[in-house]
Amino acid sequence: MPDKSPLECFDNPSPDRDYVIEHVAEEFTSVCPKTGHPDFGTVTLRYIPASRCVELKSLKLYLQAYRNEGIFYEAVTNKIADDLAELMQPKWMILRTDWTGRGGISSSVEVELGSAPD
Repeated sequence: MPDKSPLECFDNPSPDRDYVIEHVAEEFTSVCPKTGHPDFGTVTLRYIPASRCVELKSLKLYLQAYRNEGIFYEAVTNKIADDLAELMQPKWMILRTDWTGRGGISSSVEVELGSAPD
């Protein structure tokens, strides 16, 4: 399982205001643990920061570490969500993965943590 240590944060520049940050990683790859074939997906992170925001270069390096990892869609989505939630401790977060179709089936997995914005 990829190490979360590359992930870094910086201080939220507006901690007294609720605002939504969205990052989209369009070139996510991992490996199907059953077939060994590559899986291609898009990772979308939406969150309302509390005191910390994720630093983008560290997020990119962290996500790239999954490139050769044999892991199911559900597991990778929950792992990324857990690692980011532990790191940032956001007020609210959605981590969504959208997977390129294979065999006529495309998939999406979404994890929501915290209180949804009003």
